[in-house]
Amino acid sequence: MSSHVRDVRDVRHLGDFSASPRMLLITALALPIGGAAAVVSWALVRLIGLITNLVFYQRVTTSLVAPGAVHHNPALVLFAPAVGGLVIGLMARYGSEKIRGHGMPEAIESILMGGSKVAPRVALLKPISSALAIGTGGPFGAEGPIIMTGGAIGSLFAQFLHLTADERKTLLVSGATAGMAATFNAPLASILLAAELLLFELRPRSLVPVSAAVCVATVVRGPLLGHGAIFLSTGPLHLDTPTYALCVVSGLVSALLALVATLLVYASEDAFRRLPLHWMWWPAVGGLVIGIGGLVEPRALGVGYDVIDAELTGSIALGTVVGILIVKTLIWSLSLGSGTSGGVLAPMFMIGGALGTLEAQVFPHVGAGFWALVALAGVLGGVMRSPLTGVVFSLELTHQYAALLPLVIAATTAYAVSVLILKRSVLTEKIARRGYHLSREYDVDPLEIVFVGEVMTTDVVELAHDLDAVDAHAVLADPAGDYAAWRQQLYPVIGPDGLVGVVTRGALFEARSARPTAPVSDLVVVDPVVTHADQPLRHVAELMAWHDVTTIPVLDRGDSGRVVGVVTLPQLLIGRTRDQQEARERQRVLRVRLVGRTERSAATDPA
Repeated sequence: MSSHVRDVRDVRHLGDFSASPRMLLITALALPIGGAAAVVSWALVRLIGLITNLVFYQRVTTSLVAPGAVHHNPALVLFAPAVGGLVIGLMARYGSEKIRGHGMPEAIESILMGGSKVAPRVALLKPISSALAIGTGGPFGAEGPIIMTGGAIGSLFAQFLHLTADERKTLLVSGATAGMAATFNAPLASILLAAELLLFELRPRSLVPVSAAVCVATVVRGPLLGHGAIFLSTGPLHLDTPTYALCVVSGLVSALLALVATLLVYASEDAFRRLPLHWMWWPAVGGLVIGIGGLVEPRALGVGYDVIDAELTGSIALGTVVGILIVKTLIWSLSLGSGTSGGVLAPMFMIGGALGTLEAQVFPHVGAGFWALVALAGVLGGVMRSPLTGVVFSLELTHQYAALLPLVIAATTAYAVSVLILKRSVLTEKIARRGYHLSREYDVDPLEIVFVGEVMTTDVVELAHDLDAVDAHAVLADPAGDYAAWRQQLYPVIGPDGLVGVVTRGALFEARSARPTAPVSDLVVVDPVVTHADQPLRHVAELMAWHDVTTIPVLDRGDSGRVVGVVTLPQLLIGRTRDQQEARERQRVLRVRLVGRTERSAATDPA
């Protein structure tokens, strides 16, 4: 064979994914969770409608209505949210503090810090408290509580089974996203939300079960809540190049609004912490803020699906839009900081739609509700920092698929501005304030693409199995004075048939004094942890972590008794070092040389 042919490493034992048949078992378990989450979603929506009708209209029905339609009783508009907040504070104080908040941070915290274990009382109290908050006029959405409740269903189901924490996480997220899909009839956006926000991985072992649960929930939703789009808007769009440029402007404005809303939420939380009141009373104070806002703009109260629909169809009055944009932003952010129970998506829909409706007064007409839809996606991209979810959500809510590119432009622009200015989003800041940190950046592990053979030490000191401790210790003496053999620390012990085991430097040192004539074969660790030169460093890192070792012998895959090197913990850093070099070291790879220039002038060109 020609000497110019490269020796290709055999990596046929490695695959693109690390899926196992157990994935099918978890998928089967996720199916009933998806159905249960859809039923719970339907029940929560009906419970919100029941409480709203009882409180504001004194009638028994479960249809969703706008609480702000009541104009003849200002006292009811003012005090109903405060009473609801008081009940929620009592439920949190004497039931479970975990019901406070809008659901998503609590779900993330349960996944990352709680082993995906949700207490049964949370599964019961969270939907009830959220229904009270929204039904008494709270300007929140049902999706956050449904995510938490659906996640609690998945977690409780998993806790009765013999599963790992990762498998519990998969079932928790299956329930959470199934509930969201059933609420909004948005299956793909729900799966993307899992990938961008909740799973903290993109692997078949979790993506397949989550997708299965979401599909089941969407099918079950049909006879319960209907099959159509929540805010159907399929009118023609007249798109041109200037429109795409204005989508960038809309994305920038949406990002600024998202930043203001995020800062207001946590400024409100800081203000409540300074109150000389127990946190149990904070939701009631937040309820008073909601009531005052309701007196100014009644349509800002409640979930507001009717207002969102009017924005996206272009049938809302300009004066109402201004009131919605200002009042909804203020009462949502200020009351959410009080620790009451409610979601963030529906308010973002309304606020983003109001912003876009105002932009439509300045921007050229493209289609009914077009700019409201673009701004809605932008606000989602800026607040949630999940731009793909925001784009697909907007499409599935309206079925306005012709707006795909404008939505991508606006959501990505808002996302870029948001991540450059704010370190954390409204979903993760609460987790940080509890002393935890999470990163939402996912990339290929550099240890996955560097092989053991690229970093291992091949000049290995081996010991014969019949040496005694004194002679073996003498082998480690390095006449060159660089102590390479001494630094190796772990030594393969070789017998007639190859590797017998390994012995540590500490064991040799101890035996030299206590048992100087003991053969090395009596000191070895038999069946040591081993690897091969064609394994990625990630595999070695997992072995070291699982077996609590820092040095591993490397064996020839074709001859399991022959040692070809050792790999150590510091050598794992080589993979990280390469990753850092690619991220930080800049170089110009190609150069442009003008025709007619001499070789000498090109060589001395400072560029």
